[in-house]
Amino acid sequence: MLNKFSIILSIILLMSNCSNKQDASFTIDYEKYQLDNGLNVVLHEDHSDPLVAIATIVHVGSNREKPGRTGFAHFFEHMSFNDSENVPRGANRKLISELGGTRNGGTWSDGTMYYEVVPKDALEKLMWIDSDRLGYMINTVTEDALEREKQVVKNEKRERVDNQAYGHTDAIIRKALYPKGHPYSWTVIGELEDLQAATIDDVKEFYNKFYGPSNATLVVAGDIDIEETKALIKKWFGEIKKTDEVADPKVQLVNLNETKKLYYLDKFARLPEIRITFPTVQEFHEDSYALSTLGRLLADGKNSPLYKEIVELQRLAPNTFASQNSYEIAGKFTIRVRGNSGVSIDTLYSAIMKGLENFNTSGVNVTDLKRIKAKQETGFYNNISSALDKAFQLGIYNEFAGDPGFISKDVENIKNVTKEDVLRVFNKYIKDKNAVITSVVPLEEANLVLTGSKEAYIKEEEIVQDAEKEFDANANIDYVKTPSINDRSEPPLGDLPLLKVPDVWQSKLSNDINIYGIEHNELPLVQFSLRIDGGQVLDPKDKIGVSVMMASMLNEGTENRTPAELEEAIGLLGANISVSSDLESVYITGNTLSRNLGKTMTLVTEILTKPRWDSEAFDIVKSRRLTSIKQSKTRPQLVSINALRKQLYGEMHPRSFPIGGTIESVNQITIEDLKEHFDKYISPKVAHLHIVGDVNQETAEKALNELGVKWNGDQVNIPKIANVEIPSKPKLYFIDIEGAKQSAITIGKPIMKGSDPNHYRLQVANNRLGAGSSARLFQTLRIEKGYTYGAYTNISENQFQSTFLAYGQVRTNVTLESLQIFRELIKNYSNTFEESDLDKTKNLLIKQNTRRFETLSNLLNMLDNMSRFQLKKSYIEEQQKTLVDMNLEEIHNLADEYLNEQNMIYVIAGDAKTQLSQLKEFGYGDPIVLDRDGNKAF
Repeated sequence: MLNKFSIILSIILLMSNCSNKQDASFTIDYEKYQLDNGLNVVLHEDHSDPLVAIATIVHVGSNREKPGRTGFAHFFEHMSFNDSENVPRGANRKLISELGGTRNGGTWSDGTMYYEVVPKDALEKLMWIDSDRLGYMINTVTEDALEREKQVVKNEKRERVDNQAYGHTDAIIRKALYPKGHPYSWTVIGELEDLQAATIDDVKEFYNKFYGPSNATLVVAGDIDIEETKALIKKWFGEIKKTDEVADPKVQLVNLNETKKLYYLDKFARLPEIRITFPTVQEFHEDSYALSTLGRLLADGKNSPLYKEIVELQRLAPNTFASQNSYEIAGKFTIRVRGNSGVSIDTLYSAIMKGLENFNTSGVNVTDLKRIKAKQETGFYNNISSALDKAFQLGIYNEFAGDPGFISKDVENIKNVTKEDVLRVFNKYIKDKNAVITSVVPLEEANLVLTGSKEAYIKEEEIVQDAEKEFDANANIDYVKTPSINDRSEPPLGDLPLLKVPDVWQSKLSNDINIYGIEHNELPLVQFSLRIDGGQVLDPKDKIGVSVMMASMLNEGTENRTPAELEEAIGLLGANISVSSDLESVYITGNTLSRNLGKTMTLVTEILTKPRWDSEAFDIVKSRRLTSIKQSKTRPQLVSINALRKQLYGEMHPRSFPIGGTIESVNQITIEDLKEHFDKYISPKVAHLHIVGDVNQETAEKALNELGVKWNGDQVNIPKIANVEIPSKPKLYFIDIEGAKQSAITIGKPIMKGSDPNHYRLQVANNRLGAGSSARLFQTLRIEKGYTYGAYTNISENQFQSTFLAYGQVRTNVTLESLQIFRELIKNYSNTFEESDLDKTKNLLIKQNTRRFETLSNLLNMLDNMSRFQLKKSYIEEQQKTLVDMNLEEIHNLADEYLNEQNMIYVIAGDAKTQLSQLKEFGYGDPIVLDRDGNKAF
């Protein structure tokens, strides 16, 4: 949940940095009022899609905690998804997805958020669930529920912190930057011993103090009737007991009397990383806007001083980062560089200082300032593209600025930032100022640490077999029920929204590119993707990575423009253009303000017809690719998945190679290989263009005409990929991740092609096994057992043989038990799938269709599916008819054929010292040991 919310928070921060001469349009219509119990309510009416989003923002984050009970705000968020007085057990987690919706929550330093999106017929059910969580859950808290969530949160910490490279860096910085006892001196997830010590009395005290309605904002956004919604809110939320007001925390800025240098030897890291963190100001402070702009000017872009010095001139790292993070009571400014393999932190530090010196000498580049501001209008619209995004914005601004419409003031503040402001805050907060400097380097490379650094203390969790307390997830609950005037039983659904698929227009350019378009006028944006079939499947087997590197090189300038000049031209339009490659395709994707579509497509045409092939840029791209490959070896789940594919498909199959190649293959690639690949395979004859947004067919064709005239190429022969044999019996493989606190489990087998009519049917059949939090894997391994943070299945959609995967990261000391559960759930799935499961599946998939067309990205994905698999415009209606007609026997047959556990391969990436010998008990022979590249270790 933390990771999901970090994405949400970044959206909010982006929105607070929006600016353009058209800033008057940077508003969202809303109505705000307050219930008698103090609950703030914000409503936003949007009838573009038949769905509703609800966000509840509670003004309590980790900054309200006390020493000895750190991590409690986040822990309480977990507890809030369990039982409540009037909602059946498990409904909070299961029912929303079964209604065709999505739900989650998140905690950060200053607040907690709960959110859902559902078809509009389920609005009152959401009111019922959310009001019960806010006002009627505390009496249902039990020791068993407490213990289960402790295990779940521990698993989250292991997955996101302990088992991740650089996962402890945040904790190191916080303890050094903030004095002992400061509310930001501990991490949001807190200390495990504090979590384990939590009691029911602690939970109740926290709830009673911070979860009153006057300390929260409820936002309802979407296809609603304002007056009807007000009546529902009064009915469901109006009876919640009024509590004492909670005072906002006071600002607690910090100063450093000296620079602190700390290091940590990270067993998971493969590359050296330096972070320099300066104390700054809180959110909405007048200097926070200039500091945010400063971060972008220093490191964001090929013309920035840090990028030019570190990446281009000295070739020390693939990228540079700098950002201002303003929180409720304090702030920080961070410069981060993750260096190339073997580069010392002393060298990186000197290069950073040189970059800052260059900025101090040359000052603010006015064109760069214009580029940053131009992109902020597009960024603003991108980040209010859904009802949920709007709910986030309105709720966050109301709770932390006191006004849902504060974005207008925020926009004005960032718009008014001048180059003089940027230089002033640079001198005030950054230049020659004390900072916390962290060196995080691979465990065996202590020689890379910054000179003069002291070792940071990190308390490592010791996972002992059978050490966790037992709990009964199904224990009966006895509690006192809160009296209520209104009937708080489950309300009925409203009328089912009708499926309305958007109109698709099709056309063709003069160079034979097929165009697929959808006009969608909600925002003044256009989003596009140009897919060129081929991708990594066309790479020479000894030079896998050519396609990915070739795509990267197309981002590095044109014959007419240097990399920095191309980036500037794109940015001044407020546009984004990116070229990338995956297994089967090369994509040029982007979005732009609708008024700038023609100029944006001119740049796309230039990229495709006049590639630069600069040797210095090639060196940077190659170094960046090698660095990315090394970083990928630090992610246990990815290591496990890549190894599984290698075992399933064999040494020379395109699917057996990781996307982007290996260290060995990339080292052999030359710039001539990229040119040859481009000339041979990048052709309009295998291209498909998809365009959605605020543009009609006539205007789009006019904007795309230049691409049709100037881009030419020959027919491309894309070889057909032969099917591989399905494994005849299960096998068990193991990869050692020394000291891992979790084991990454991946199970899989090849299935049919994505174009096979049974592919969609199999997605339906798989749904109750692992397609979400209401499915069996998640419910058993997380909700019942507390072994994992999440367990899921996935069915890929390839033009050749696709893959079924089941996966999850589990606590190390329950690796064997978790494997057994995975096996039993998969093996018995067909026999235990009943008519009620089919009814739930049909219901949720039909209702999920209401969310398939809300955003431009959703629409673009629909068009891409049409062109990839030669689908009709009506394919979604046809899929829905297929779904409705499916019967239980068909589900059983699909599961028996494609989800047969006896045809599956198991790969576990975990700590061999504690787990390898135990896995012999699994019954599939001695585990075959692999290295992190998926090759046999011995």
